[in-house]
Amino acid sequence: MLMTRLVLAARKAQHWTIAQGAFALLNALKVFPADRAISVADRLARFVGPKTGRHKLTLTNLRNAYPDKAEAELQEIALESWGSIGRLAAEYVFLDELFDFDPANPKPGRVEVVGSPLFLELRDNPRPFIVFTAHTGNFELLPVAAAAFGLNVTVLFRPPNNPYIAQKVFDFRKKRMGGLVPSHAGSSFTLARQLENGNPVGILVDQKFKKGIKTQFFGRDVQTNPLLAKLVRQFGCEVYPARSVRLPGNRFLLELEPAITIPRRTDGSVDVTATAQVLNDKVESWVRENPGQWLWYHDRWNIKHDI
Repeated sequence: MLMTRLVLAARKAQHWTIAQGAFALLNALKVFPADRAISVADRLARFVGPKTGRHKLTLTNLRNAYPDKAEAELQEIALESWGSIGRLAAEYVFLDELFDFDPANPKPGRVEVVGSPLFLELRDNPRPFIVFTAHTGNFELLPVAAAAFGLNVTVLFRPPNNPYIAQKVFDFRKKRMGGLVPSHAGSSFTLARQLENGNPVGILVDQKFKKGIKTQFFGRDVQTNPLLAKLVRQFGCEVYPARSVRLPGNRFLLELEPAITIPRRTDGSVDVTATAQVLNDKVESWVRENPGQWLWYHDRWNIKHDI
């Protein structure tokens, strides 16, 4: 028991130390103007990322996804992906300044929204629906945009492993977005209750899920979470893709696409496996369009143990 307490205490101290270092770095960025800080974070991530153990996984993922691309191009995509992670961290600090979109006065600014009529239609005709996205661009801006349109979307998210960072992120998101549901054993029931009450929910669909359905992503086997498809099967709700794209000059494109067609079996029931594949295909199309804006260090294909 004593040894267990010592190990837990040491782990807690390690998490605290790492969190304080991360907070100090983010606070240091506040001394710069937003554009300068984001540029600094980008360069820092491009320098540090390749020196981490995740860089080998990043390059392996890229080589598997793009077997026809030259190594130099893959290396450049990997660096851009690390830079995108750095930008995401800095953009947290300046999110209130960066998000300048006003649905009542949509003048040109940092944030451009495609699909405003659809946002308004969903707001003015309330009903349960699911919006899904992926780790592309600054995906954190999507629920902020929904809130700006008056849509209170309950978002399922996976908190960071570090509990101190996780609490900070949760507090930050809670002030600017709709409801938040940390991913855990009972989260699916929470989302189901929201839909049952007529409320919309949001789900990230490009994460590894050990007990998921066997599907394909970039032509390789992956396991995909069947949660979205099962919720559609239960509630018959519409499903909308949404994505974030970084534009030059620290600008952002946020796009809400029309509802997808849900694959069904001959008896009319939702085809859960085919629906999961539709989600993967949509995400793959986004990633292929802007490969450097996806987080390639994720072990989406469950190959980390093989490299």
